Amino acid sequence: RLQVMESGGGSVQAGGSLRLSCIASGDIYCTSGWKWYRQAPGKERDEVASIDTRGGTGYLDSVKGRFVISQGNSKNTVSLQMNTLRPEDTAMYTCAYVHCSGIYDWGQGTQVTVSS
Repeated sequence: RLQVMESGGGSVQAGGSLRLSCIASGDIYCTSGWKWYRQAPGKERDEVASIDTRGGTGYLDSVKGRFVISQGNSKNTVSLQMNTLRPEDTAMYTCAYVHCSGIYDWGQGTQVTVSS
C-alpha cells in the first residue's frame, strides 16, 4: 500500500482560489488514476474530480468550469486547482490513489474553508 498525503488547503474568501496537491509514496506498480473527494459536516462524501491514466477527467456538476484536476509528470502526483470558490465548497478534501485492482489508498485530508 502507498502513503498518500495532501497539501494546499486553507481559508479563502469567496471568489478566491486554492490549489490542492497530493503525492503518493511507495512502490507504484499499476494505477487506474486519482480521485478527489470532499465531505462537509453532516453531509455525504462527494466525488469532486477524477483523472485516469490517459488524462480523461470527470467532475462533480457543481464544480465544472471552476475546478481542474491534473496529474504531474510522474504518475505519483495530482493537483486540484480550485477557482471561483464558493462558501458551499467548504469541506474536508481527500485524495485517493486508485490501484488497477480497484483498491484505493487514501490521504488524511486537507480542510478548505471558504468565507462569504
